[in-house]
Amino acid sequence: MSEPIRILLVDDQRLMRDGLRTLLELEPDLDVVGEASNGQEAVQIYADLQPNVVLMDIRMPVMNGVEATERLCQDWPDAKIIILTTFDDDEYVFDGIRAGAKGYLLKDVSGEELATAVRAVAGGSALLGPSVAQRVLAQFAGLAPARPEAVLPEPLSDRELEILQLIAEGLSNPEIAARLFLAEGTVKNYVSNILQKTNTRDRTQAVLKAQSLGLLA
Repeated sequence: MSEPIRILLVDDQRLMRDGLRTLLELEPDLDVVGEASNGQEAVQIYADLQPNVVLMDIRMPVMNGVEATERLCQDWPDAKIIILTTFDDDEYVFDGIRAGAKGYLLKDVSGEELATAVRAVAGGSALLGPSVAQRVLAQFAGLAPARPEAVLPEPLSDRELEILQLIAEGLSNPEIAARLFLAEGTVKNYVSNILQKTNTRDRTQAVLKAQSLGLLA
């Protein structure tokens, strides 16, 4: 992006917002344009600020992060929201994904990891932080896998499954391209094919569906 990525911080703890702002604004291409202390405030000021990315806490008074995410995605389908969570918030993960969140990160990520996630989501990617991905996928481990051929009209190729596995491990498109010695554009094409075949709208949902079908290790 030629212009700085404009970020809205939503967290009920002032100290957390201050810390996030300090970390993010160390990066020349990131600009924190506003703050909200609860989900209702975030919904109210989103239209005025028009941020590229929202960093959304989950547990907040008045309106929590899942409810705010759902409201924003209903009113602004292109909203790009990264939910920030702790290990105590597992029950909210699936609700956040269903609400339309494009990213899910633990609050213990480094500043560099957070900045990378913001750039990825601003650029149109969806992601789960590696630790969150492991916890989410673990929820499916005990499920009896459905027969993929009964659910997917067209099966995923070996390469598509390989890329989907790397997505599940938290790798971005550039990281996948480097790992598999492919052009980044080629990886994007594979991801598009995966979304089409799984009938999902983003990378996170594709991973969850594939795991529920027993397609991932």
